[in-house]
Amino acid sequence: MSTDLERISTVGMVDLIEPEPPAQADAPRRDNEEDGLGCLRTGRGNLPLDAIDVQAAVTGLASTITLSQGFHNPYDEPLEATYIFPLPPRAAVTALRMEADGRVVEAELKERGQARADYDTAITQGKRASIAEEERPGVFTMRVGNILPGERVTVRLTLAGELPYEDGAATFRFPLVVAPRYIPGAPLAGGRVGDGVAADTDAVPDASRISPPVLLPGFPNPVRLSVDVDVDPAGLPLAAVDASLHSVITERRTDGLRVRLEPGDRADRDFLLRLTFDADEAVSTSLSVRSDEPAASGQAATDHEAGGKAASGTFALTILPPAGTTRARDRDLVLVLDRSGSMGGWKMIAARRAAGRIVDTLRGGDRFAVLAFDHQVETPPALPRGLAPASDRARFRAVEFLATLEARGGTDMLEPLRQAAALLGPRAEAPERDRVIVLVTDGQVGNEDQLLRELATGLAGARVHTVGIDRAVNEAFLRRLSGPTGRCELVESEDRLDDAMRHIHHRIDAPVVTGLRLLPAGPADLAVDTDSLTPTPLPDLFAGAPVVIRGRFTGQPTGTIAFTGQADTDAPWRASVTATASGNPALTALWARARIRDLEDAYVAGPSGRGGHDGLERRIVETSLRYRVLSRFTAFVAVDQRVVNEGGTVRRVTQPVDLPSGWSDEALAVGGPPSAPLFAGSAVAASFAAPAGPPPPMYQPMPPSIVPPAPAGPAPIQARRGAPAGPDDLDVPDFLTGGISGPRAAPRPGRGTGRGRQKAKLTTAAGPSGAGVDPDAGTLSAFVAAELAVLSTSAGPSPRPGAADLAALAGRIRAALPAWRRAGEHEAACAALERLASQLAAASPDLSDAARLWEHARATLEAIRDGRADQLTGDRPVTGDPTRRSRTAFWRR
Repeated sequence: MSTDLERISTVGMVDLIEPEPPAQADAPRRDNEEDGLGCLRTGRGNLPLDAIDVQAAVTGLASTITLSQGFHNPYDEPLEATYIFPLPPRAAVTALRMEADGRVVEAELKERGQARADYDTAITQGKRASIAEEERPGVFTMRVGNILPGERVTVRLTLAGELPYEDGAATFRFPLVVAPRYIPGAPLAGGRVGDGVAADTDAVPDASRISPPVLLPGFPNPVRLSVDVDVDPAGLPLAAVDASLHSVITERRTDGLRVRLEPGDRADRDFLLRLTFDADEAVSTSLSVRSDEPAASGQAATDHEAGGKAASGTFALTILPPAGTTRARDRDLVLVLDRSGSMGGWKMIAARRAAGRIVDTLRGGDRFAVLAFDHQVETPPALPRGLAPASDRARFRAVEFLATLEARGGTDMLEPLRQAAALLGPRAEAPERDRVIVLVTDGQVGNEDQLLRELATGLAGARVHTVGIDRAVNEAFLRRLSGPTGRCELVESEDRLDDAMRHIHHRIDAPVVTGLRLLPAGPADLAVDTDSLTPTPLPDLFAGAPVVIRGRFTGQPTGTIAFTGQADTDAPWRASVTATASGNPALTALWARARIRDLEDAYVAGPSGRGGHDGLERRIVETSLRYRVLSRFTAFVAVDQRVVNEGGTVRRVTQPVDLPSGWSDEALAVGGPPSAPLFAGSAVAASFAAPAGPPPPMYQPMPPSIVPPAPAGPAPIQARRGAPAGPDDLDVPDFLTGGISGPRAAPRPGRGTGRGRQKAKLTTAAGPSGAGVDPDAGTLSAFVAAELAVLSTSAGPSPRPGAADLAALAGRIRAALPAWRRAGEHEAACAALERLASQLAAASPDLSDAARLWEHARATLEAIRDGRADQLTGDRPVTGDPTRRSRTAFWRR
């Protein structure tokens, strides 16, 4: 990839993280430092994350992984580091441990809002703490606070997983970078909910939580990366182990192999091992069961995921499709090809080849259409509208069109998928034909939840297959989009394309078995709790691709499970399997993670039955906490009770990440509408300029500047501790702002250094009246009096408070809290205001409870003014319905 900074700057990128200038002869060098293993001390500053270590053990098809992240504070003031990183989307995160200064703290898993409150309180009190949160299946945020100058903190995550097996091979994939993502929608007013660079929008309200800043190609490797994988075949006929994206060192051991990443690689692509087995039937139909440990089975709590019964164990049912040739059926197929800017380079070449191969596999009785999209949708001009018969001429014209496509524009995926569903029409119009959509893309979009929610109805009855092309592919989204009736094939290189297309050719044919279901249990059968089954609905069976069904059972871990389905010959198909005890201690955690994923997808799709959103949220949290598996509604938080930073003032740094391997820097320079610029000075690169037509939606993949300017509307404010209010409220490494030499940070205008530095004053909208209250307004009582004066002018139904108003008050409270506590203000009043700030910052985007929260704020301030702060305990509002809990979007908690 090019590092021509002058050329790159012409496309309008600003505040780029530039490569280190040539080293001087007298430049300091760390002892035993290896070239390429991470120059931590550069001429322009330091980054907090300096080490990533992955230790994995694969036994059979089960895996256990320990991910260690090493953070170092190179500054002379306490540090809070934020790192947005990926994990395997199907793995269960079961533990977190924080190690620093010879002390080890095991994290607790808590409801997400409570975990955040505990973390924020610990940082304010000067205690060392860390918190891990899940933003998406596969995307996580780690925050580590109160790292002292020169200190190292290591955070270790424990994961359990299982290798997917298809066509005689299993794959171990560990992602190492969160790729830039297309962020559609209009910017939201008010404070951002995260520490990333993209503005939150109505389509992606948590965009700032999934968009880390990006290092410019050519920047010295900031992280020492190590990956070790121990492979124990456990009796399976292992024939070969291949690493397709990295150079590895393989050692033979008595119990298998150790595969080790060669030193010097960057964390810019997935680490991928493909295990090939001699026998096609290395995996067979089986039923593994594991009873709960006594502590788990004796819990008095009712398990909502076990239908109210005391569950006694977990099972995993692996079903191998029956042998035989799939009967050919006529198909209606829509091929949807992503030609957006992120698909540039080898990915576009591979995508065109893949799409052409799919068209070539069509038979004479098939009908098809081709849609190519970026911010607009195009079709082959030589083909008729709608579905065209798959004649030789039509297929030639389609391939001819595909060969002309080049990457450009943004990834507006919703409209082409809507059009694809409309082209197929309802199944009732042609029940004898298979309805198939094949999507070829890298999946790099931020609005996954919106897509799944809005496409749920239109795609019902269609079989969606996805082909993911990237070295840092959005696997989680593509597998969720494929669902139980489709398949997902991932292509990490052109060399892999031929094998992948052979698999896709089998998958786009009709499945071997449909309508799979478990038969009712008899006296000798395993007592399965059908409410606990995952995935739901049960998947179809495709040739060469076993499926795994997980669930809970009651009673003894013995007996059989019988299942049935409809074979492709239209004849019933039935089989049964006898239970065998499993030695995999992670069997329960893997079920819990899969079940939670189903519930989270149901939450995204919209409320339906069993209490709607609130009921789903409750079930997710209960399942997560009971089985100690991280979810989007819970978080691991570790707090060291020793105070190490009196006053709790920290410097905040968000860790930049590498641009994914195979991406060009131009992929980040895609224009948006003039009314919503991506960042100051942005311009559309000529090679990515949109053709004439409506302006494309805003593209915010992850610009390589730390924070773009605020969108139109109220200035962003501090929505919670750790969330930047804007460019001047986020501390970043000095080389990200330019002009500073050496590792020590120089203060920016309006900022001091060290623990006693002055906080820059916030200039935010305060309330409906537009009045602002200086957070440095002196004593707590003076602040309360000033805020009450503003609130009094906002009484009545109009003007109504908005999201910016609520978040602005929260930001002013949090800005002033440290000074009040240092001054010895009444702790009960400080604690009440801290709780109030958390409640206001977590206001729902739809503002359904805004008026109540605004009234609650006034009542809280009045209680503090009147000396009743000691009565303000707990998290419930002091006014309104005391039994009502405010439900807010989970990413704001």
